[in-house]
Amino acid sequence: MKLSGKVALVTGAASGLGLATAKALAEAGARVAGFDRDAERLQQLKSTLGDQALLVSVDVADEQSVATGVARTIDSFGALHVAVNCAGVADAAKTLSKGEPFPLATWNKVIGINLTGTFNVIRFAAQAMAKSVPEGNDGERGVIVNTASGAAWQGQIGQAAYSASKAGVMGLTLPIARDLAPLGIRVVTIAPGLFQTAMVAGMPDNVSQSIIDRMILYPTRMGQPAEFASLVRLIVENSYFNATTISLDAGARMQAR
Repeated sequence: MKLSGKVALVTGAASGLGLATAKALAEAGARVAGFDRDAERLQQLKSTLGDQALLVSVDVADEQSVATGVARTIDSFGALHVAVNCAGVADAAKTLSKGEPFPLATWNKVIGINLTGTFNVIRFAAQAMAKSVPEGNDGERGVIVNTASGAAWQGQIGQAAYSASKAGVMGLTLPIARDLAPLGIRVVTIAPGLFQTAMVAGMPDNVSQSIIDRMILYPTRMGQPAEFASLVRLIVENSYFNATTISLDAGARMQAR
């Protein structure tokens, strides 16, 4: 699918992977609806993208919030062709710590945003994409890109909720791709490894370097958000990507901690 003139929705657009993706899609000629709970940081994205962007304060785990955000996107831009799910949290806790069980509120928050939130966006985005005019010989109407994680199969200590949520995102990729194939909508998931985002930005240099030395094969550095965004663009533009999860991790192998 050619991005020029298309409409793309990006969740988690105020920072990290989502911010880089929103910028990359706009640079490719798409109009971008950026969804995030952080309304203040969204305004910074607006100043960067200008009239190409619609910024909407959205809680992906809330049904009405997502429905309203997608409706505003259609009202503003007339269609929806691409949806990229980058919103996520990584709250951690051990299953049992100092005699206390994993807080269920933490579990529900992580699953609610990372997994339920992803599916919530997918279902409303697919509904909008199904109304698009088919494009090209393949009759393509839309592309959905989700974000999993290497933690889906290499979860570290304290990552029970995070790993489960990301494994769930991987698991929904194929059945949803099968559901949407007759409509000309593709579904692909990216499983990034260790990236230089807000989740790791607060680490002392010696700690982050230790992680790089122990876990990343080559190149021996954290991934850059622009590299994630570049893969999103490739997935959208190459119509033979579908129903799969792609690791983007420099060969990283997560250790227990």
